[in-house]
Amino acid sequence: MSTVKVTDETFERDVLKAEKPVLVDFWAEWCGPCKQIAPALEQIGEELADVVTVAKLNIEESPTTPSRYGVRGIPTMMLFRGGQMASMKVGAMPKQKILDWLNEVGVQAAA
Repeated sequence: MSTVKVTDETFERDVLKAEKPVLVDFWAEWCGPCKQIAPALEQIGEELADVVTVAKLNIEESPTTPSRYGVRGIPTMMLFRGGQMASMKVGAMPKQKILDWLNEVGVQAAA
């Protein structure tokens, strides 16, 4: 699996204290657009494994973290770097748009 499951209990260890940037996908089982972007996030997790960790947090199973970060709609993707939320995107988008966003915030594959 190229994505990591995180929960309220593991968020601090797996995201805030991570060595490299972490892209967190806030999602739910019933969310169609969340399921739409899942394959793209899997691919990004594989392709950029050396520069970013792709994590998924189910908002139904772990409601505390999304409310702490003001998640209002899903899918919401947040990029965490050095224990801080560095950037956020709300809504489904194609893989290339996600990659473009990561590029803009300085997360890119080594050439």
